[in-house]
Amino acid sequence: MIAAIVQARTGSTRLPGKTLADIGGRPMLGRLVDRARRIPSIEQVIVATTEKPPDEAILRFAADRGLPAYAGSEDDVLDRFYQAARRYGVAVVVRVTPDCPLLDPAVSGLVLARFLDGRGELDYVSNTQPPTFPDGLDTEVVAFAALERAWREARLASDREHVTPYIYKRPGEFRLANVTHAPDLSALRWTVDERADLEFVRAVYARLGAMADTFGMEDVLELLRREPELEAINQGTARNEGYVKSVRADRVPTEPRRA
Repeated sequence: MIAAIVQARTGSTRLPGKTLADIGGRPMLGRLVDRARRIPSIEQVIVATTEKPPDEAILRFAADRGLPAYAGSEDDVLDRFYQAARRYGVAVVVRVTPDCPLLDPAVSGLVLARFLDGRGELDYVSNTQPPTFPDGLDTEVVAFAALERAWREARLASDREHVTPYIYKRPGEFRLANVTHAPDLSALRWTVDERADLEFVRAVYARLGAMADTFGMEDVLELLRREPELEAINQGTARNEGYVKSVRADRVPTEPRRA
């Protein structure tokens, strides 16, 4: 099965509760799930949350929408992904996150198509190594076998918290590919980590409300050409701050996993 697994929790340190924050009348997680469902070739969307009591709200969200869900470790997100994929028999994992409510299914579809076109010759494909799409359209596709190997072998806390670094940092051990865009749009910030990011995304949905379920990257780019002042709403935050912080604080929390 080809499935998008969405890691979701309510306990964000920078913007608590953002996963279920309202965007144009729907929770942010709902916006992302709706878009993930429209990625070409996706067969299922799975929600992977934590066992923490506040995240029972995430499980209720999934149940209300008929989505399969898994509750696991809060900090060991790699384990959470692996266990969710294993439980539901996922062979090809598409990783997207709920802080990307502007995700473009067509862009994600390019990444998945690159993986599938490899006909078993690729372990991992993304559009982030290096990034050339706006921050917020990030998509990673990984073979279950590669995910399982990372789950067994990764020991650094940053590798386990962010799921895929153990794979993409080892080009000599895994078969990698990247999907790029010209011109480079990676300076554009469309993800949600801070209050200003949420304000930006709400502004985009408010202006594109008539096509809220279908607009894509080109529609947002056209909006920004018409209203360039929108970009100023959330300027000043560096890309991947969370991962950089995790690397700085790295420790070795576990022994290698055993099957």
